[in-house]
Amino acid sequence: MSPCSITSITNNLPLRNLSTSFKKWSTKQYTIAAFALLLFFSYAFLIRSNPHSHHSHSYSNLIPFTPLTNFKQIGALCLDGSAPGYHFQEGFGSGSPNWLLHLEGGGWCSSVASCSYRKTTALGSSHYMDTPVLFTGMLSSLPSQNPDFFNWNKVKIRYCDGASFAGHPESEVRKGSGLFFRGQIIWETIMNELLSIGMSKAKKALLTGCSAGGLATLIHCDNFRQLLPKGATVKCLADAGFFLNEKDILGNSTMKSFYQDVVQLQGVAKSLHKECLAKMEPSKCFFSSEILKNIKTPVFLVHPAYDFWQIHNILVPQGSDPHRRWKSCRLNIQSCDANLMDTLNNFRSSLLKTVNEFQQRKDIGMFIDSCFIHCQTLMEETWFSPNSPKINDKTIAESVADWFFDRQVVKLIDCPYPCNPTCHNLDFTRV
Repeated sequence: MSPCSITSITNNLPLRNLSTSFKKWSTKQYTIAAFALLLFFSYAFLIRSNPHSHHSHSYSNLIPFTPLTNFKQIGALCLDGSAPGYHFQEGFGSGSPNWLLHLEGGGWCSSVASCSYRKTTALGSSHYMDTPVLFTGMLSSLPSQNPDFFNWNKVKIRYCDGASFAGHPESEVRKGSGLFFRGQIIWETIMNELLSIGMSKAKKALLTGCSAGGLATLIHCDNFRQLLPKGATVKCLADAGFFLNEKDILGNSTMKSFYQDVVQLQGVAKSLHKECLAKMEPSKCFFSSEILKNIKTPVFLVHPAYDFWQIHNILVPQGSDPHRRWKSCRLNIQSCDANLMDTLNNFRSSLLKTVNEFQQRKDIGMFIDSCFIHCQTLMEETWFSPNSPKINDKTIAESVADWFFDRQVVKLIDCPYPCNPTCHNLDFTRV
């Protein structure tokens, strides 16, 4: 997420109404929304901690918002009925026939109440979206910051449906709610528009996404492959989009229950793999591990083993720590005592056990560092810079390029915290 995006979104959020909205929500809805705000603030802090990076970008990297013009006729609507859209920067030179798409993240909404609040933010309405945005990290057009993809056609697709671009209008049964569940239609409509402006002739293409956008990347990966020429090289990358189906510290299946509500509310099942749906309930098929089992297109996972979002929402969600033993640890991993670190390392072990199932597939690449962070591909600091996180002396950018261009098989898994001094560990006590 670019620094411009963070500033504008947080400035646009109607914070005075937030506490009133939260009172109407369940604990799990509150948790997801509250830490969506923490996510914005944390990345704003990370950018401010390295002020030189922001000024190193050319103003040519400020990319305007392109709303879909025929959205009403097609029915491609944000939660509030406004126009979805994207930011597009045309490729140049040898990168002209190649395309890199990024699906924005930002959690999910699981009830009429939480979706109704969401439509008053940039994650549910284009009326609140910032424009233009700064393209950084893997979207940067500077070869010094993005050596392998700098001159590609680059698109940032904005997220305003609340279900990882997978909601369906048939589920809009609550009359008078003023909500539109059109994620799948948004995906299809934006793809058609991009195909019409040149993507149909792509020679290389990479679909990427962060967080909920990373999950959306996995959901739509094979469809993206089908849309492009058969001779094109097409791959997908999920950044912090590998969400675990794990119980919290009280033994409750908080994330599973939350996903059940999202899938049921927005009719997500129609966008999930039929092979999975034939074996288990739809909400389980919404988890990344089950989606990845059925994907035929090459995939790369960029993921922190101590993903703060998953620690905050899956492992230690709101209400699970009445004695506040985790209060400091949740905000700064350096504050975790030995017992809490054991729990975090067990959570890491669950992640590694889950991804181990895909170790034999050469087309699935991995960069799993031991950092206390969430998304890492859209920031210069973590994507490709002298201080970027490294595993075996390789940055995320170098590892992704090695995998995409078939230079080598990439299966990089870090040692446990605190072994990696190159990590950019977030500290929420300073936000």
